Amino acid sequence: MSVQHSHRDDFPALRRKIDGEGISYLDNAATTLKPDSVIRAVTEYYETNGANIHRGKHRLSEEASDSYEASRVLIANHLGASANEVVLTRNTTEALNLVAQGLDLDPDAYVVGCMDAHHSQMLPWRRAGRLALTRVDADGRLDREHFRELLRGRPKVVALTHCSNVTGVVHPVAELIAEIRSATDAVVVLDAAQSLPHQRINVRELDVDFLAFSMHKMLGPTGVGVLFGRSRLLAGLRPLAVGGGMVDWVDLDGSVDRRTPYVFEAGTPAIASVIGSGAAVRYLEALDPGALHRHEQDLAAALVGGALTSPGVRLVGPAELTDRIGLVSLRLDVGVPTGDVARMLSDSYGYMVRSGHMCSQPLVTGLAGGEILRVSAYLYNEVAEIAGFYEALNELLSCIGPAAPVGARR
Repeated sequence: MSVQHSHRDDFPALRRKIDGEGISYLDNAATTLKPDSVIRAVTEYYETNGANIHRGKHRLSEEASDSYEASRVLIANHLGASANEVVLTRNTTEALNLVAQGLDLDPDAYVVGCMDAHHSQMLPWRRAGRLALTRVDADGRLDREHFRELLRGRPKVVALTHCSNVTGVVHPVAELIAEIRSATDAVVVLDAAQSLPHQRINVRELDVDFLAFSMHKMLGPTGVGVLFGRSRLLAGLRPLAVGGGMVDWVDLDGSVDRRTPYVFEAGTPAIASVIGSGAAVRYLEALDPGALHRHEQDLAAALVGGALTSPGVRLVGPAELTDRIGLVSLRLDVGVPTGDVARMLSDSYGYMVRSGHMCSQPLVTGLAGGEILRVSAYLYNEVAEIAGFYEALNELLSCIGPAAPVGARR
């Protein structure tokens, strides 16, 4: 039995209809839908408990605290990490800012990044130090020679992106980290927000210092980011926020911080969302990884194939199916209003896709020259949906304006 038929019914949002028609959700790079088990975990916390965590001694508080910490353990095990190396934040953005600000870099510290970085992996390092970006080729793949050239400057930090949210390219980060280790003693910070929903990562095997991602991109609730950090490096980070929950003692003369990871988790967290995140990890780990991989390859082939054969559309990124996820970005003919097309695809055809610069504006501007449509599939999508999307897009574009010949595209 295929992945889509086994699991599509687990996602109640896909049962929704708009004007009597079913919807097709193809905006998974922004956030994924939630299965029933995750929704039940969140609802159960509110229905049967609802107490705050860690500071209360009553029964409900202790139960909530246990459930919250159980989710931390599940997430840590999913990464091959220890629980005290997992900091729970609001999102990937906060996790990366925690590292960038917490390292207390000199303002002139040299940092190497990547041109295809999400703004969350670019702007914090631009503020923290002197950022140099590795170039990419016309398909969005890293220029390895330029990367090595930048490493010769002996950076303090190298900020990598595992998978581009624009091109869907999965970079060979294990090779890149090996090159970093042989060239410099830089701290390696990996943005895995787009890759981890599609593949397991073992932080020990990868030899990464910090890794950040968001649970909402991998079937979990919104409001939960995760930062993995090596114990010795976490111990040296300065907290991004101070207040209740991150101290053991406060008096008129000073305070005593809690141990890691709690010193980085000031204030009341998103308790229900963290508990739901544990349910999301359990759901993902119960899937057949081989079947899931084959299904995602089929989705990627359908996405790329449709882009290459649709008039008025240019594929942004590589046409090859290796080292990529089920995501394509499309540049429409000049003069076609991308945002309006996305709205019409939604309102008239039921296809939910993303338009704009994808919070990666330098890359999108460089590769596409303007706004794009992004179509991203996940485990509950079907190949037939992709074909239907391109039929709708082609029909819509034929009504809006003239299309370029198919042979004019690469």
